[in-house]
Parts: sequence; C-alpha cells; structure tokens
Amino acid sequence: MTLAIDTGNTDAVFGLFDQDTLLYTWRTPAQIDASAAHYDATLRLWLLEADIPLSAINGTVLCSVVPDLTPVLRTMLTRLFGMEPVVVGPTVYPALPIEVLRPHEIGGDLVANALAAYTRFGRNCVVVDFGTALTFTTVSATGKILGVAIAPGLKTAIRSLFSNTAQLPEVPLELPASALGQNTAHAIQAGIMLGYEGLVRSMVARIRTELNGDCLAIGTGGLVRTISTLHADFDEIIPGLTLTGVKLIGETVLAI
Repeated sequence: MTLAIDTGNTDAVFGLFDQDTLLYTWRTPAQIDASAAHYDATLRLWLLEADIPLSAINGTVLCSVVPDLTPVLRTMLTRLFGMEPVVVGPTVYPALPIEVLRPHEIGGDLVANALAAYTRFGRNCVVVDFGTALTFTTVSATGKILGVAIAPGLKTAIRSLFSNTAQLPEVPLELPASALGQNTAHAIQAGIMLGYEGLVRSMVARIRTELNGDCLAIGTGGLVRTISTLHADFDEIIPGLTLTGVKLIGETVLAI
C-alpha cells in the first residue's frame, strides 16, 4: 500500500492506496505549530480505525505547499514507517513523464494534478482545483504543463469579506435561489457563489479557445461539488485527483 499526503494551506489530506484504488481519505487541519508527534498520533488512530497495520504500507509520498510543515511531516513519516518519503519538488520532476513549467515556482499539488490528468486522459486537459485557492492547471496531450491560473478559493473569498469588513458576516457556502440578494447573507452568497460560477465558466472557455476547443475540463478539490450548477461543465469530477497524482509521482521516482 502507498500513503500519499497532500498538504495545503488549510488541510493536510492523507490518501491510502492499494495499487490504483484509493481506499481511504483522511483530512486534518494543517497546523504549522503542531509537532511530528501530533500528526503521528492522528495517523496511527486513522490506521487503527481502518484496521491497517503499519507494516502494510510500503511507500510514502509527501506533497506540501507549506514549507514549515514539510520537515515536520517528513520526520513523522520517517519515524513511523522506517523509510524516507518521496518529497514532491523540483528535484524529482525530471523523472516524470511530463514537462514541468517553472519547476521552482509551481506548487507540487499542481504538478500532481497535471500528471494525474495526463496519465488518465492523454489529452489536453485543464484541471480546476477547488481548494484554499481556485487553480486552473492546463496540461497538453504531449505532457507539457502549458500554464496555470490562480484565484482565491471560495472559503478564502468569504473569509476575506468577513475579516476585512465591519458589518458583513461569515456565511455558509450555499447557492442562493437568486442573484438578487434580499438580505446580507444571501447578498454575499450571490456575489461569491454565483460570481465564482461565472469565473470558472469564463476561465475554462478562454482556455479552450486558446487551445482551439480541444481541452477536457476536470474538476477536483475538497470544494469541487459546492457549486452544483457547474457539475455539467466538467467532463469528469475526480475529488481524489491530486492524491492520485502525488501517488504517481512517488511510484515514478521509486521505480528508477
């Protein structure tokens, strides 16, 4: 079994794979002040509840866009499983079957998205990832990352309003019945939820136009199903795509 970890600015997501099957997905807040022992205890509990012995895991892969957490999680994995994890980053990209754009700038999660999409579809794809940030990663049919677009994520946008205004409340991520908000909460939902609906559609359309219409749209990320009116705009919705890409990176590196 392979344990893949995708650590973002909000959560650290752990995925346990048996070959190509994602058996379990666990999520915990990405706390930069937490110790390796904290994550060790959390992971041990998950594995205990799933009745998975430590010895069943023969490979670990760590992708992190939080520099302060990377050594913490790396230490935890090394101590717990007695082996160094594969750490996603510029040093491993030359081993991958894709061409990585600006390897020292691009986030490892975006590389994982591109690799997973390329491996699965082998066509021009834009991966729309609904996380702390809303990202659009486009990979070509030949495996070249063509470009990335980044916007604040849904929760990030709503929390920004809540944190930076005196009278606007934090509201749930729910689609309003109308674009004409009749109260403050509905007004924020109309602006954010329906606004992001238009943002995603517009970005995907522009990317497809630049690629002469030949581009699949793949949705992923923890909030990918939040805007239900966008579901039909995606050729596929694959919530675990990033974890699959992280696992593929690890397998490719370990096979060398």
